[in-house]
Amino acid sequence: MTTSTEPLATTTVKDLTETPPRVNAPRRGRRSTKASVASHTVLIVASFVALFPIVWLIFLSLGPNKDDYLHPSRILDTATLSNYTHVLQHTNFLKWLGNTLIVSLGTTVIGVLVAATSGYAVSRMKFPGYKKFMWILLVTQMFPVAVLMVPMYVILSDLGLIDTYAGLIIVYLTTAVPYCAWLMKGYFDTIPVEIDEAGRVDGLSPFGTFFRLILPLARPGLAVAAFYTMITAWSEVAFANTFLLDDQKYTLAVGLQTFVSQYDAQRQYMAATAVLIAVPISLVFYLVQKNLVTGLTAGGTKG
Repeated sequence: MTTSTEPLATTTVKDLTETPPRVNAPRRGRRSTKASVASHTVLIVASFVALFPIVWLIFLSLGPNKDDYLHPSRILDTATLSNYTHVLQHTNFLKWLGNTLIVSLGTTVIGVLVAATSGYAVSRMKFPGYKKFMWILLVTQMFPVAVLMVPMYVILSDLGLIDTYAGLIIVYLTTAVPYCAWLMKGYFDTIPVEIDEAGRVDGLSPFGTFFRLILPLARPGLAVAAFYTMITAWSEVAFANTFLLDDQKYTLAVGLQTFVSQYDAQRQYMAATAVLIAVPISLVFYLVQKNLVTGLTAGGTKG
């Protein structure tokens, strides 16, 4: 018995005292060094491509002369904020800003309300032709601006809405509502139908269920729809330039073109105005950024 157990004991002790060789295998979920360097390089290049036009525009806005863009090195020695002072005090920038706020906020409020109710109706109420209705909304996005310009002008002229804020808001709604309706429909699909049923059990009407139960849960989707709608109205040029005739009703995008004439281009003022135009919409983006990613991704989880 003694002689037969000694080899086993010796082997066991030897196995325990030996240190197993280390294997430098990457852990699950961790990238290799080369992959990490490559991804960071791509992100740095993409960030540079995205930020360079903005930095360049701000840099040009500091040049006091309209031809400084031809000699950027001069701006380093003559940088000034006088362009911003001139735009704010000696142009109609504040008037353009007020006009843009009226059009943008009007388009946003009406557009989000129409898109949310349309998306909710298609998501919850399977009425005859509801699929065709959504496809019709999608088809309206296929036509270029140049094709829609003339018929829209004729319609607004017959309605007496040329050179009015209401006419411009209606035109912007034709662009914003179809996309936002699809967006909201996809987001409402992610909200359980049991919530609607619980609202009906508690005695709420369909409108009560929608406004008191569903909309609070759809805040991320509403934020995305509102941001897209506001961006559409804030930066659009073609329709505003065509349907607004009075310079006192110009929006910021149209007013920006006044710095360029047939024989002259005040590029330093144009650059300063462009920077000022970007400030309010950047603040809006900062306020809603927490909901943008959630609203954009949640709507794609269901049909």
